[in-house]
Amino acid sequence: MSRSDAPTGRIGAGGVLTIDLDAIAANWKLLAGRLAVGTTCGAVVKADAYGLGLAPVARALHAAGCRTFFVALSDEGLTLRGILPDAEICVFNGVEAAYARDMAAARLTPVLNHLGQIADWSTAAGAEPLAAPLSAMLHVDTGMTRLGLSEAEVKTLAGDPGRLKGIRLTGIMSHLSCADQPGHAMNGDQRSRFDAVRAQLAGLAAGRASLANSSGMFLGADYHYDLVRPGAALYGVAPQPGSPNPMGQVVALKGKIVQTRRIDTPCSVGYGATHRAEHGRLIATVAVGYADGFLRSLSGAASAHVGQTIVRVVGRVSMDLITVDVTDVPEQDVRPGAFVDLIGPRHTIDDAAREAGTIAYEILTAFGPRFARHYTGTGA
Repeated sequence: MSRSDAPTGRIGAGGVLTIDLDAIAANWKLLAGRLAVGTTCGAVVKADAYGLGLAPVARALHAAGCRTFFVALSDEGLTLRGILPDAEICVFNGVEAAYARDMAAARLTPVLNHLGQIADWSTAAGAEPLAAPLSAMLHVDTGMTRLGLSEAEVKTLAGDPGRLKGIRLTGIMSHLSCADQPGHAMNGDQRSRFDAVRAQLAGLAAGRASLANSSGMFLGADYHYDLVRPGAALYGVAPQPGSPNPMGQVVALKGKIVQTRRIDTPCSVGYGATHRAEHGRLIATVAVGYADGFLRSLSGAASAHVGQTIVRVVGRVSMDLITVDVTDVPEQDVRPGAFVDLIGPRHTIDDAAREAGTIAYEILTAFGPRFARHYTGTGA
């Protein structure tokens, strides 16, 4: 991207984050197309749609045909209700007594994780002048040891279904801990536990069964049940690390060059003098840093592109700036105001994650508000 190619607005921003809404919609349709008739494909849009913008992403997914959405927090659910008045909105973290009435009024579906939340939602149902019970999903722990009813709580609930007074269960779910490792024994073990718990709670008319996240969808049809919950794959992240990525590219990140420096005398570059530039190197300083979500762990490790040329981030990532060795790029292409491609088709989210020693989820959700955001595709 040249200086004249930059999007209008936010002209003082140090970077441009482009988000392809059509690619998100296409990714959802690709995943939905893998399912048998009768299995529904939802969408996880927690954490501001993985950092890409809840409102535009949710609208694009709804236009593509998605009707069931998952968020983590009740606040996220309330925001999403204002965007999608008629969608089913499920809240992973469940319900707190103080906010139960607000959730009920917004027709949110909490995912009930323990007996205390079941009691709080039942109390809310009794306090509301409703013509029908309050909807909820039930989360059972099958090995993650995080959220969800324990074995003891499942046994208690099975023996005392009256605890669900005023609650209409629309589904039962669990969460796979090792779905991104297809050969891991935990996957089959969790599926077996899930089936056993469903049988134990069969008398509760628990509705749909849901186990698979993005990676879980690729473990096979046995993991799909009635409802799948893709998240990261919608945003272009590879669902099976180490295998070809079937998902479309969603994000591109460009950083603006502020200054270039031709090295005449060997010298250090950046904080801590961790990189030494030799005579004849050309260093570009780019207005992106860890305050923007370009992780500090990418120091001296990240690659990027200028046109077709691979370039390297050298020295430490600082709060507002990175330094890139652009010696092999024609100098007219790296003048101040030009852009370096930090993430894009030739250097993906997953590539950046490997360089940072992390996962693509963290790269996505770290993107900060200082970037000029540019949406493309339907609904942009």
